[in-house]
Amino acid sequence: MTTGFERDLRHEAKFERSVKKRKLRILIVGAGDVARRLTTRIGLNDRARWLGLARSEATAIKLRDAGILPVSADLDIRASLQRAGSLGRSSDAVLHLAPPPGDGTDDARMRRWLAACAQPRMTRLVKPANGNLRRGKMDVGRHARALHAVYVSTTGVYGDCAGEHIDETRRLRPANARAKRRVAAESRVRASRLHRFSILRAPGIYAAERLPVERLRAGTPALAATDDVFTNHIHADDLAHAIWLAIFRGGAGRVVNVVDDGELRMSEYFDQVADAVGLPRPPRMDRVQLRENVSPMLYSFMSESRRLANTRMKRELRLRLRYPTPSTLLRQMKPAAALQLTLL
Repeated sequence: MTTGFERDLRHEAKFERSVKKRKLRILIVGAGDVARRLTTRIGLNDRARWLGLARSEATAIKLRDAGILPVSADLDIRASLQRAGSLGRSSDAVLHLAPPPGDGTDDARMRRWLAACAQPRMTRLVKPANGNLRRGKMDVGRHARALHAVYVSTTGVYGDCAGEHIDETRRLRPANARAKRRVAAESRVRASRLHRFSILRAPGIYAAERLPVERLRAGTPALAATDDVFTNHIHADDLAHAIWLAIFRGGAGRVVNVVDDGELRMSEYFDQVADAVGLPRPPRMDRVQLRENVSPMLYSFMSESRRLANTRMKRELRLRLRYPTPSTLLRQMKPAAALQLTLL
């Protein structure tokens, strides 16, 4: 008996074959650093026409420089999303990389976006039994074609797992409002009938320009070895590649952890970065001391420990990591050049 997931895989394979002969139109919601790494990959501009939401002229300029056609829209202002929503309905794929708002436990931005993408309710003439014509509503939203979409969420939705090895079947236990907003967004995209959403859960994203150098300069402490936690990472280029592959190979409603092969303690990671850029290693503190010396948000982040499996990523997306561990990048860096990159 054919399972629903097997049907999804066949659908994705058929879609991949159908678009190889033409140029895709892909709309990016939240076209930041990772999106720009995707659109500037060699060869992809020959396969896709990129559009991206821009809330200001400054953002529009950055998008044009990355080969992305800017579309004026602001996820915090629903009235501004009408044209973007129409483009979302007609695009071959939608990539949702925008973060949730900064407060609350819901993702109002995702709610507004899905509402803007909903097919408008069309008016038609209805002739009831009495013969008098009247205007009625014809809801065609349920019959709109299901578009391919990728939503990039966070591995923070798992909460603290006490260092256990976990995979995508782990029950979600978000411990802070930021993670709860991501869970709310995931629930909304799962319930949506407008898109065939794949959900990618990403951990800490790093790159040569995205290292915790300012934290090291400030001397922000890290946990002592006896209290240290396991942390997970993905290079921004590998995440961009995973997003591209998910357009073709991601199953509808399927969740994939996009993480590298590393199993580093958090303090070990900070030590490796410090050595790579030529800065002092951070001082160590126990949990009681750390709570008194860092913000509640940072303490919450530094208190969660988990080791994430990436088997599904490798098997289903067939992603080959360019950076299997952070040390792959850090070994290539020269301290002076690394520090200069972080100042740009």
